[in-house]
Amino acid sequence: VQLQASGGGLVQAGGSLRLSCVASGRTFSSYAMGWFRQAPGKEREFVAGISTGGWTSYADSVKGRFTISRDNAKRMVYLQMNSLKPEDSAVYYCAAVTGGYYITVPRGDDQYVYWGQGTQVTVSS
Repeated sequence: VQLQASGGGLVQAGGSLRLSCVASGRTFSSYAMGWFRQAPGKEREFVAGISTGGWTSYADSVKGRFTISRDNAKRMVYLQMNSLKPEDSAVYYCAAVTGGYYITVPRGDDQYVYWGQGTQVTVSS
């Protein structure tokens, strides 16, 4: 599967952005999807994930501010980001993995197999 992320940009602190990721292929519903981010000089970190059954998981740093969702018919996963902070600035990546994730949401980047190219999010103070 190929993933294409979009929706990044420059926004002021307190603002909102919605990231989108479209997947190729006909079996999108069988993939657990995740969003990760990587800031300069830092390791890539888990942001949010959604299982094939619709269960979600969030990093503590974004809980209550970010919402992940999926539209299987459109082969899309979204990350709605509200109340953005400068520390949310990073390149955001969507990722996918298939197999056994109906309820469980994978949170490790080594659990994901397919990765998109990343989209830059910059939050100014």
